[in-house]
Amino acid sequence: MPELPEVAYQKKYADATILHKKIVKVETGDKKIYQSDKSEFEKVLQNNHFTTSERLGKYLFLNLEKQGCLVVHFGMTGKLVYYQHNEIPKYAQLTLTFQDHSRLSFTCPRKFGKLYLAESLAQFQKENNLGIDALALKKEMFLEILKAKTGSIKGLLMNQKLIAGIGNLYADEVLFQSKVHPATRVNKLSTKEKTEIFKNIVEVLEVVKKARMEGKKLPESYLTSVRKKAAACPRNNGKIEQIKISGRTTYFCPACQKEKA
Repeated sequence: MPELPEVAYQKKYADATILHKKIVKVETGDKKIYQSDKSEFEKVLQNNHFTTSERLGKYLFLNLEKQGCLVVHFGMTGKLVYYQHNEIPKYAQLTLTFQDHSRLSFTCPRKFGKLYLAESLAQFQKENNLGIDALALKKEMFLEILKAKTGSIKGLLMNQKLIAGIGNLYADEVLFQSKVHPATRVNKLSTKEKTEIFKNIVEVLEVVKKARMEGKKLPESYLTSVRKKAAACPRNNGKIEQIKISGRTTYFCPACQKEKA
């Protein structure tokens, strides 16, 4: 599922392709994608244009000249596709035709993505009880979030109501880089471990974001590059193991990330 770095790339892509273009035609797809009536999307988007974009966690906000913004959640397989031909991509769930005859499609093969209309990022964040963006997080704020929590650290990192933008993939990476077992209870973490996790939230997301932007591979020292059961640990400390935490498949190195008693 696209997490913060992938959505940051989609923001860059939108900024480079679709801003300040008048929308002259709106074509909609499966109604399950749309979080209000499809006719509302058609009404708001027709003869409108995108002025700027913003990102909060896993959500992309395409700000409109009139009537708020279009909010995109990419689900597992969603992405934006900009093109200048007439053939609409397979699995297009929203297609906008611009005055210059170029087009934007939101494609989503598995239909887990969501499209919303909102007044603003701030209003959407409040209404959906979303936490602070992971890259806006400060150390003091992170330590405050951890206070009085007793669940697993991985579950906390993935809780979008606390910190927006970290999902299953990069929660595993942050904890691998921090040498913390993903099942560790938050109240069992030392101050040093908490500080290390905060440092790696910022570092991992920035490294992955840059790699996605530039189309490069992740460092060989990253768990993400070998993320499968029985793969060799990037630190050559044994084999990667797989467990379930908070209902999600979790990968870790038992030698690097020792479980606390």
